[in-house]
Amino acid sequence: QVQLVESGGGLVQSGGSLRLSCVASGRTFTDYAMAWFRQAPGKQREFVAAITWGGGRVEYLDSVKGRFTISRDNAKNTVYLQMSTVRSEDTAVYYCAARRLWVETTEYQYPYWGQGTQVTVSS
Repeated sequence: QVQLVESGGGLVQSGGSLRLSCVASGRTFTDYAMAWFRQAPGKQREFVAAITWGGGRVEYLDSVKGRFTISRDNAKNTVYLQMSTVRSEDTAVYYCAARRLWVETTEYQYPYWGQGTQVTVSS
């Protein structure tokens, strides 16, 4: 089992920045690709970003490319999502997810999930 705990959410003004963190425990962190998903009110959960165990490959949702950056610190068992130039449409609950080995962009391929952290962007 892998346990994931997100933090760093909150209220941010449009155009501002926020950094989310997700700490993993329970298994060897470097065996896992890590991802961020989000779910806005009334919408389905959607893929945001993912990173391979070594950071050599990253994937992003088109609408966040150039604004969000995913990274990881394997020594700290932590994955980050740096959010910049945020928009009102970025308002959502953000979830951290893990799967063994390779990056995928669909939620059903991730067996491990955190509880989520709320991000609210005010205009």
